[in-house]
Amino acid sequence: MRVNWKSWSLNKDHLVKLAIGILLVGFACKLLVFRSKGFGADLEFPEVEKEYVQKPDLKPPVPVQIPENDDQMPLDVLIEKCDLFTGDWVPNPSGPAYTNESCPLIEGHQNCMRNGRPDSGYLHWKWKPHDCQLPRFNAERFLEFMRNKAWALIGDSISRNHVQSLLCMLATVERPVEVYHDEQYKSKRWRFASYNFTVSNIWSPFLVKAAVFEDNNGVSTAEVQLHLDKLDKTWTDLYPSLDYMIISTGKWFLKAAIYHENDTEVGCHICPGKNLTELGFVYAYNKTLHYVMDFIANSKHKGLIFFRTSTPDHFENGEWHNGGSCPKTTPAKEGEVEIKDLSRILRNVELEEFEKAAAEAANNGVNLKLLDFTNLLLMRPDGHPGPYRQFQPFAENQTAVVQNDCLHWCLPGPMDFWNDVIMEMVVRG
Repeated sequence: MRVNWKSWSLNKDHLVKLAIGILLVGFACKLLVFRSKGFGADLEFPEVEKEYVQKPDLKPPVPVQIPENDDQMPLDVLIEKCDLFTGDWVPNPSGPAYTNESCPLIEGHQNCMRNGRPDSGYLHWKWKPHDCQLPRFNAERFLEFMRNKAWALIGDSISRNHVQSLLCMLATVERPVEVYHDEQYKSKRWRFASYNFTVSNIWSPFLVKAAVFEDNNGVSTAEVQLHLDKLDKTWTDLYPSLDYMIISTGKWFLKAAIYHENDTEVGCHICPGKNLTELGFVYAYNKTLHYVMDFIANSKHKGLIFFRTSTPDHFENGEWHNGGSCPKTTPAKEGEVEIKDLSRILRNVELEEFEKAAAEAANNGVNLKLLDFTNLLLMRPDGHPGPYRQFQPFAENQTAVVQNDCLHWCLPGPMDFWNDVIMEMVVRG
């Protein structure tokens, strides 16, 4: 039999190729098994389930969870809406943004660190609303936001206390320059040159026209002459030129006063022997706030106006003038401290008059908002200067009897967290 070598040669080539192909397939299978059981042995793979098509999620998005370390939280993070004025004071290990050494703008009576307050625990708390995180005050961003703007805090010594806090926090970015003060240094203005931004403290403790007769320690020599139907021009003359303002009053209405309307004495508060009707401070406070709120609501002002409720004091075993003190060194929990009757009455009048004015302001395009810090500070009986309103009160005598300040607030201290809340309200609109 003859063999066709040509045909065999061709078939031989095919067989070789087939053999090589089988070898390559076998090698590939081994390599696949080796990789799945070797290099990837520490990975877990889910069981293969039946294929399905996921339906679209029609639920509202879950709010962004803000990290616990919110001191450096950017303000453009979405934050759920909540009541910024209801919450607790929680530990703040990072401490205050400034000290009495870094900020020379703190007045002597609130400079508790310089005056020798021995404890420092009051510096290590921060305000935490119940239902959301509150970003820490961002001085650089605030100044940028306020470029070419004018801001004023209008009211009594608590407003002055607050303006020092605000200036100290802003001074961590740029030191402000004082550009104005009145004859008694009660009203002042500062300018941040790089931002063309001014901050004013306008002294107007009653918001209406008043003649006050007292010394620097607050001791009265005669009743206040209070005109309930005449707004104080100290602030109303500047009102149109301001972009932002915080207006407040309160405790001064508890002073002995003669009340005037239509340039006539109509009554008084604590005026024995004057042959005048005792109308009481509530009458004067209602009249004044109604007049102030009506002026604001109908002013056509295009800026942002805050009305701040009055702040509570924490005098124990007496008051300012008769030995009262505030010895607490830690914050209280919500509900542990009851507001005093006089502070409660003032606040009720404030909330009632604000509520009546808010709707009218909105209808007139006036942006009027409430700063209700009463409960926030009610829980900080530890935040006052107490005996350390004066320099080293016990340096010479450890048992010396000194006047306590349980109304104003140490700086740095609890008041600094007002600025956190205010910035949040300004930026969020």
